[in-house]
Amino acid sequence: MEIIDTHVHIWNFAKAEYEWLKNDTSILNRNYDIEELQAEVEKTAITGGVLVQAANNFEDTNWMLQVANATGWIKGVVGWMPLQDPSFTATALKEYLGNPYFKGVRHLIHDEPDPQWLLQPAVTQSLSVLAAYDVPYDVVGVTPQHLITALEVAQKVPELRLMLDHMNQPPIATGERFGEWGELMRTAASHKNFYVKISGLGTCSKKGSSWTTDDIQPYIEFVLEHFGENRVCCGGDWPVSLLAGTYQHTWQQYMKVLSNVLTDAALQKAAYKNAVAFYNL
Repeated sequence: MEIIDTHVHIWNFAKAEYEWLKNDTSILNRNYDIEELQAEVEKTAITGGVLVQAANNFEDTNWMLQVANATGWIKGVVGWMPLQDPSFTATALKEYLGNPYFKGVRHLIHDEPDPQWLLQPAVTQSLSVLAAYDVPYDVVGVTPQHLITALEVAQKVPELRLMLDHMNQPPIATGERFGEWGELMRTAASHKNFYVKISGLGTCSKKGSSWTTDDIQPYIEFVLEHFGENRVCCGGDWPVSLLAGTYQHTWQQYMKVLSNVLTDAALQKAAYKNAVAFYNL
């Protein structure tokens, strides 16, 4: 079976600026290049990957496109656009769409002081530009307010396809079933253009590397129940995921849960087919 890791990060301080890493004292504050992950991928069943932006600048996007072009198993890039400037976004988007690896857009909204950053009129206008070109948008939300904002975006730009990265941080650490997160995710599931990425759950559990399938299965089952087998995909979130154990451990847990709860045909969708369809790989 083919598996696409829809959430891979690389960063290189000689190639771009990563504001969020400037005061970081963890293992993340160094270069992470694709060659380092390659050795880990070979220990798993991963057959393809999607690079996802790690900085709100073109330098990061350009670096990822360069790496994708030189790395056989990387199938696409979710880059960055200057969403606060709709005309600049429209111009840049036309240029980037000439690159066969450019597949989607993301902004580090969770680092913005305003949780409603996406609802600025200029940003909403830029998201309409993405929708007009059928370019999907990844939402990296970490609070209920980010999800509430994404729901409003879906009302304002109903044709925009939205991917909820890291399942918008379910309450795994507290074990809540399923509280405000569940209510909001249920609402999101009622919009046909919301998709969910099973990713980031190890770090979300706040258990270091000791998390297991028992910690994450209820939340994965919840999103599968509400979004269905056609609107989920999987991502490893390397190297952020290293804060919660090895790349291999992360994928073993995800695939074990999915194998437990899905038919072979549905598993093929969640692991591969949905990613290909959503990101046009």
